[in-house]
Amino acid sequence: MRVMVLVKATADSEAGRMPSTELMEAMGRFNEELAAAGLLLAGEGLKPSSQGRRVAFDGPARTVSDGPFAATGELVAGFWLWQVKDMEEAVEWARRCPNPMPGPSEIEIRPLYEMADFGEAMTPELAAGEERLRGDLADR
Repeated sequence: MRVMVLVKATADSEAGRMPSTELMEAMGRFNEELAAAGLLLAGEGLKPSSQGRRVAFDGPARTVSDGPFAATGELVAGFWLWQVKDMEEAVEWARRCPNPMPGPSEIEIRPLYEMADFGEAMTPELAAGEERLRGDLADR
């Protein structure tokens, strides 16, 4: 089971305040533990939403909005992609994580859709194309 682990933004992360050396070291050790356990597929921090853009879709129309975006607690400041056996294992690892922000913070864990989740809509041809794409991305 693959899960996306989302580190929610805070006022500090949206202000672009960099973490302390101690927090960077603690997060580095945690990432090393994830990698050693074979769980870590990817992980990165994101710059504040003031440096981002949103593209809104309405039929064929596209509207681009510049950041910053409101509702800081609904924004994402970073992420991991983990391969775990189940949601309980993901929660166990999230509980071990150092607090990713200087103050109160939150991590959200969401399972990714797998091809089997799409049932009959995922034809053998579509599945083969998805496998090729994943292979191409892994080769990068």
